[in-house]
Amino acid sequence: MLAARLADVLRDVAVVVEEDDGALTVNHGGAVASLRAVPIDDDLELVSLTQLLAWDVLVTNRIRTRVAEQTVKTLLGTVALVEKPGSKKADVLLRYNFPGAGRSDDALRALVLVVLAGGDDARAALRS
Repeated sequence: MLAARLADVLRDVAVVVEEDDGALTVNHGGAVASLRAVPIDDDLELVSLTQLLAWDVLVTNRIRTRVAEQTVKTLLGTVALVEKPGSKKADVLLRYNFPGAGRSDDALRALVLVVLAGGDDARAALRS
């Protein structure tokens, strides 16, 4: 199972919590991410990674511009401003999906860490 494999390969480099619904919560570099194994077909499972970069930020033209800049700069994943209905607040997320099969444990770990590091960079840039 891909979720169990992800948990095993990430335990040495991050705090990993296996949730009751099968998701993994990963704490790395001061940020929290959710990873899920999503079956698409018999031979294809995707890893769906969502990293929380900022929450309850006031939606302004400045934050919209900064999020757009990070979306362009982020190589693996998409940085998105997710506005809360009926509020002037939003969360900023990094989302990335990729096939989980066909990679060695080291390659799977490296790919997840590269995505999380990109999120860490985007999070730092949003704060500056």
